[in-house]
Amino acid sequence: MPALCIHGDKKQDERRWVLNDFKTGKSPILIATDVASRGLDIKNVKYVINFDFPNQIEDYVHRIGRTGRAGAHGASFTFLTSDKYRLAKDLVKILRESEQPVPPQLEKISFSVSSNQRRNPYYSYGRSGHNANSIPLKGSNRYY
Repeated sequence: MPALCIHGDKKQDERRWVLNDFKTGKSPILIATDVASRGLDIKNVKYVINFDFPNQIEDYVHRIGRTGRAGAHGASFTFLTSDKYRLAKDLVKILRESEQPVPPQLEKISFSVSSNQRRNPYYSYGRSGHNANSIPLKGSNRYY
């Protein structure tokens, strides 16, 4: 399958060309940096894969908002690594508010980080034994 990419170093005419090919289905896969997280109106996005969890939970909401628009179905998969565990509690809250399943691993991480933050303000988020977690959204029950 042909894949195209978009990032901040591309010229505007290149970005338009890439987005047009993605919107028309010529290239069904678009790999993007945060340049695509806001302000793009693209219909029928089936999947968003967040390889790098954003630094703020609001940016996460904008990224996954690309799927499931106007009643359409879509899925978002997110890798949450130990350097972003501090956002686990906010992620759990968003999942619950949108009536999505909360994986037990994520629940455990959110509780663990919250507890350790209260006890020690200098808590390190990179605990050994925890690797990237993939979080299914928009009704998907598959964990990778």
